[in-house]
Amino acid sequence: MKNPNRFDRKRLRIDHFIKWFFGSNALLAIIVLALITLFLFREGAEFFPQNLQNLRNYRLAGLEYVGLMRDQIEAHTALNRSLQDLRLRQSNALLKAGKTPEQVTAALARFDAFAAAFDSSVDELRGVISELTDAVTEIKDKAKLREDALQQRKFLLTEGKRAEADAVPVAKIDFAAQLAPIKAAFPLYQKTSLVFRGKIETLLLQPPSLPVREFQPRFEQFQKAARAYLTTFPATERKLAEWNQFAPVPWHRAITSFLFGTEWITNSFWQDWYGVLPLLTGSVMVAVIALVLAVPMGVCAAIYVSELASPVEKQLIKPYIEFISAIPSVVIGFFGVAILGEKLRELTQWQALSWISGFPISERLNAFTAGCLLALMAVPTIFSLAEDAINSVPRAFKEASYALGATRLQTVFRVLVPASLSGIVSAVLLGFGRVIGETMVVLLCAGNRIAIPDFTQGVSSLFQPVHTMTGIVAQELGEVPNGTIHYRALFMVGLLLFFLALCINWLAQAVVRRYKISIG
Repeated sequence: MKNPNRFDRKRLRIDHFIKWFFGSNALLAIIVLALITLFLFREGAEFFPQNLQNLRNYRLAGLEYVGLMRDQIEAHTALNRSLQDLRLRQSNALLKAGKTPEQVTAALARFDAFAAAFDSSVDELRGVISELTDAVTEIKDKAKLREDALQQRKFLLTEGKRAEADAVPVAKIDFAAQLAPIKAAFPLYQKTSLVFRGKIETLLLQPPSLPVREFQPRFEQFQKAARAYLTTFPATERKLAEWNQFAPVPWHRAITSFLFGTEWITNSFWQDWYGVLPLLTGSVMVAVIALVLAVPMGVCAAIYVSELASPVEKQLIKPYIEFISAIPSVVIGFFGVAILGEKLRELTQWQALSWISGFPISERLNAFTAGCLLALMAVPTIFSLAEDAINSVPRAFKEASYALGATRLQTVFRVLVPASLSGIVSAVLLGFGRVIGETMVVLLCAGNRIAIPDFTQGVSSLFQPVHTMTGIVAQELGEVPNGTIHYRALFMVGLLLFFLALCINWLAQAVVRRYKISIG
């Protein structure tokens, strides 16, 4: 007779092994996650002190002072671009109407003269500001050399090489004396600015008539924007007069300039900026477009396969939807670059859609193209999890609904969907996490323009190029030197993504918890 205690001991050893195996793997996962978190914080923590010093040098070297003037030139350039875009639209409309290129040139002669005069009106002011730009850039380069010497000395001190650190020359810079000639040019700037304003005011008093009347509202918007631009000059002169080179830069500017900054500019001769807002806007915008498309398709497909489809349809639909997740993201990205982007651009050229502001679009790689492809990638995740949630509803719920006389659709939408809502919400949030963390598709298809879309253009803003947080990290991390402010900034973007993922998971848990409590 076999000893039963032997089998009990054997079963106990197997149970201990299974518990140890899964427990050790869970512990390993926690350790790896903790190490990743610590690594992100360690590499990104130095960004804010470096960014604060960057902002202080920007003020000390006078770049902030001349930057106020440069903003006026950039605003004028933006207005000039809108004029060139208006010219292109009129030219295309006239060519489409059957005009020859010579006839188009003749019809747009007065408009071209206006545009050329507007473009050249800033030349004198641009020349003055260009000279000031060269002067403050030289001061910035001196400050940069001094900062590099200080960093080298600090590094040698941490290595215990005090003698070598003391031997590193650190230049002393009298920033006030260096900037005195630049501030002395303020009267010249005022005089040149006054002449520039007079030229624009004269042009606006004699606007040309447009040969294509349908674009007259756009030209009136340009005129309104140009007049608003002229009203900013007194405020700029007041800021220049009150500007203080030695005003302290508060510590929180290093944080707010990152979180709310609208520019991400690197390797610039002028000034590097690390504002994450355009990247965050692009990521959220692409993800929202993807969810708007993927959630109806994924959830409706799950409902149909789970409750309405025949066995043959289930065997056909489910494998094909789940097969999408096996397609490499780079292949989907190539499809967007080669086919989808061009087809969407052709679609916006339909005459029936000409009433939409901003149509037809000129960019085939944009937020909507990337959002469509990410929706395709998110559908399998949402479909599979939503179907599991619907199938997990107790059968008694369905039978009770049928017993009360409800139809199949009534049972689906009034019983099964509400009962599985927590699982569907979890599926949607996991789909959101899937698209917000995608890299290759957005890098190939989003257009990679680091700018916040112009949402005043309505629907057409969805078709503007954007850049994303994942895209910027993948694009730039391999090219930046270790330890630089640019390197630290990319790790801060990674930390922000990490925090965003935690918030999504917390929100999913909160929604599921609240729904379960309300059902109970």
